[in-house]
Amino acid sequence: MAGAESYSDWSERYRPGSEELLEGNISARQTIRTWLERWESGKPQKKGLLLVGPPGVGKTTIARAIAADKGWNVIELNASDDRNAAAIRKAATRGATHRSLFHHESSEENTQTQRTIILLDEVDHIAGSFTAINEARVHDNVLADSTEEVNLKGDSGGKGELLNLLHRTSQPVILACNDEMRFWGRGRYWRTSRDKVLRLALKVDFRRADEEAKRRIARRVLKAEDISIDAGALDYFVRQNPGDLRALVKDLQMLAQAGYGHIDLSLVRLFSELTSRDSALGTFPGLERLYRARTSKDASRIVRLLDKDPDDMAAWISWNNSSVYSELSAVVRGARALSACDLALHVRFTNRAYRSWYWGSCLSSLAASVVADVDSGRLAISYPENLRRGREPWRRGGIIEKLADSCGCSRKAARQELYPPLAAVHSPTVEGTDASDFTLSLAYGLDGEEHTTLCALQPSLKATKELVGRYYQAQEVSSPSPLATAISPVASKVDEPAPEQSDEGGGDEEEDASSGNQQTLF
Repeated sequence: MAGAESYSDWSERYRPGSEELLEGNISARQTIRTWLERWESGKPQKKGLLLVGPPGVGKTTIARAIAADKGWNVIELNASDDRNAAAIRKAATRGATHRSLFHHESSEENTQTQRTIILLDEVDHIAGSFTAINEARVHDNVLADSTEEVNLKGDSGGKGELLNLLHRTSQPVILACNDEMRFWGRGRYWRTSRDKVLRLALKVDFRRADEEAKRRIARRVLKAEDISIDAGALDYFVRQNPGDLRALVKDLQMLAQAGYGHIDLSLVRLFSELTSRDSALGTFPGLERLYRARTSKDASRIVRLLDKDPDDMAAWISWNNSSVYSELSAVVRGARALSACDLALHVRFTNRAYRSWYWGSCLSSLAASVVADVDSGRLAISYPENLRRGREPWRRGGIIEKLADSCGCSRKAARQELYPPLAAVHSPTVEGTDASDFTLSLAYGLDGEEHTTLCALQPSLKATKELVGRYYQAQEVSSPSPLATAISPVASKVDEPAPEQSDEGGGDEEEDASSGNQQTLF
């Protein structure tokens, strides 16, 4: 806290500069301390730390305080900096591959223990994947000066360079993030990304501070500022804070400025009403509150807390209105509001009426909240199937791959041109379709489970399992149909015995045969 008087922001003025001033997360602090001690005698097996926890719990503060106690230096990159591959390498990788950026080689003892911590805050806000980009591009950007045009901007290659940093570093690397799932990425390969990082970094979880820890921090800050507070006011103030220590100190500063040397309960209550800190609502409980809202003002406020863009919000409400409202008239009124919402949102693509984003949000909230009363009890809210990624029927069972192979086309063409009509003629909602007609599925080489997927049947039903059994029986007794031969000329060519080849020039002919079935078409 040396030089604390120079900070006008109390959250910086009273940021702990030593571990003895830290509160909460004792287990996490012990893990960090043990890991840093291993660096004093060499290198730990995992050369990085990943600190995970909600904002304001002291992740970077704890790391900096422990480093300060050891007399170590810290290089820090935060979310406001460019954090592409070149920026990370300039500020971190080069420093991390040397003993210390600031160390003088005059003392052999210090040479063994002096370290420079590389601290990257809010890494979950780095966009992109963990794929490394072209090394030449990174090298050119690292060497470029401020007057040269660079081709790496924003977060390009940032996550890939993090892996490179963790792999090559000879100095401690600490990464901090609020939402680990956002860091891994929410795609289908998020586990692969997670494993790549955790092979090189030790994950440490942080928790919100408890009420006693918050109370001790508040008392210490107020004592340093020579400000008194009523006991009841302190208790009420501590209960209103969700465990965000940074916000706790900032709120104390505002109260102190308004209280003129003393804080009482009435001031704390007034402050709580005027500046209640909005926290993002979970989607399902937030939607339930939205459906039960009875005024447009409440509905608009809840939509803002849901942290979803208007397009997704309209999709969620459109999907759930028919299950939440039992009366057809209510569904119709909601549909009219959603139709107006859709038109309002489209305006942002055709002119500069940016307020359409605002009106779209308001209209979608009205479509859920004030069209009718909802029944008491829990509401049947579900995830919109049309928003799911990676759950489309054509992704399962390799249907697209088999269609592409049997017809000799690309997967994109099979997905966009072949699958839709094939699914349509097997859809149970189309009159005249028969799931027991296996002709096309057998011709394309699908298995029983893929046929039921094509027919949009529930795999857990007894009737579906019986259908799969009949499909395999039909598959055993069937011979290649004329349709299969017609739609798969490539396959029929492949089945022909290969001509005998002589020893001379055999290598070239073998290469032609292995280059793809297209050789047989010309």
